[in-house]
Amino acid sequence: MVSEQKKELVAALQAELPEGRVVAPDEQSALLTDWRGRYQGDAIAVVFPRTTAEVAAVVAWCRAHQVTITPQGGNTGLCGGATPLGGERPRLLLNLQRLDRIRSLDPLGGFLVAEAGVTVAALQAAAAEANRLFALSLASEGSATLGGVLSTNAGGVHVVRYGTMRAQVLGVEAVLADGSVVANLSGLRKDNTGYDWRDLLIGAEGTLGIITAAAVRLFPRPRWQQTVWVALTDLDAAAALFVALHETFGDKLTAFELMGRTVFELVLRHIPDARAPWQAEGVPEWAALVELSDTAPASGLDALTESFWGETFANGWVRDAAVALSEQQRVRFWQLRESASEAQQREGVSIKHDIALPLAQIVPFIRAGEAHLPARFPGVRIACFGHFGDGNLHYNCFLPSGLDRADRAAAAAEVTRWIHDEVVRRGGSFSAEHGIGLLKVKEMARYKSDAELALMRRIKAALDPDGLFNPGKVLPEVG
Repeated sequence: MVSEQKKELVAALQAELPEGRVVAPDEQSALLTDWRGRYQGDAIAVVFPRTTAEVAAVVAWCRAHQVTITPQGGNTGLCGGATPLGGERPRLLLNLQRLDRIRSLDPLGGFLVAEAGVTVAALQAAAAEANRLFALSLASEGSATLGGVLSTNAGGVHVVRYGTMRAQVLGVEAVLADGSVVANLSGLRKDNTGYDWRDLLIGAEGTLGIITAAAVRLFPRPRWQQTVWVALTDLDAAAALFVALHETFGDKLTAFELMGRTVFELVLRHIPDARAPWQAEGVPEWAALVELSDTAPASGLDALTESFWGETFANGWVRDAAVALSEQQRVRFWQLRESASEAQQREGVSIKHDIALPLAQIVPFIRAGEAHLPARFPGVRIACFGHFGDGNLHYNCFLPSGLDRADRAAAAAEVTRWIHDEVVRRGGSFSAEHGIGLLKVKEMARYKSDAELALMRRIKAALDPDGLFNPGKVLPEVG
């Protein structure tokens, strides 16, 4: 589109909205690039609505002028889902960070209603002020927004106990492709009145509608917590320990995170003030971060955990364990885990994979990768960590040095293909919590059945017949 036509479109949009809502893209260039720097988008403008009515007005205007819309929250996504790319029509970037009000909080009903631009950290703080818990916890919680984590059905570190975002949402408000607004924010636990359209929008990455607000569940705040870094004797011990924890503590098991030696060493190397939690020298081949919590006081739990950890040593699963003795130490323990991505980024470029496996297949898959990848690419370093308790691994690979650009690209493609083939062969998924975005559209075509893709396309055509919402994302093109 020529420059004059873009100017005319932007001027027409500015006339529809209050002053300051429509910004030239060169004034917000950072928002046009995804968090990893992999994709550089473009748009005729960046729009910052402040109300749901303004979002609806933008969508209606875009439909009338056939301008596509990419919704964006904190721009912390890892698959390019919030970058305006795709299609030949002019594109608009719709940033929702200014929809930042917490509309209501109901301690009795156990939920709050917040707008899409409220950050995860702000939701946590609002819940805490009411002596409640908003359970989602992830490394980007200071900038990730409610709309963003709903659009990718984010998981985080507490899925073992609380589930993904889909399980933590009671209702949503959204703008549909014709500019109409649908809302169900009453917080009802039971409402059997027709199709559950809410779940269509969660995880759809803005391709079916634009979520503007949601009612999210709140939980009682834990009155007792124990956070432990465990040095495992070997990988098989991870599965045995998880089973024993689940059998002994039930839903008191809040998190079970796995971290391989390569990742732990990168954290200790690159993150200032990071220290191994154990007294013994050397980083174990595998370590687990375990968190237990309960809404009841500690009565009896301290004695139970002391007995339990003693048995794990006797069973030969654990060679060392460090228990956080204060809230400050607990925070430091979690920083070791949450710094895994940053440490890898500082080390250099790695091939990243966000995979899910049946729990019984995690150890066999890791062992298969340890056997295959170094044999095929001598010098490759596998950086494996993630949410063992819910089957989600971040399985990343640093390729050996010395490869030229073409060889590196070919090797990266082969590594990813082997990993995804192996995961799917074992009944797993090539995308666990990061979404599809632009990055994994081709994987959808490879691994999803024709029937599944056809069903998704029928849903897309029904809800977004003009293809305005986030083109190029999630669904591969036909043919």
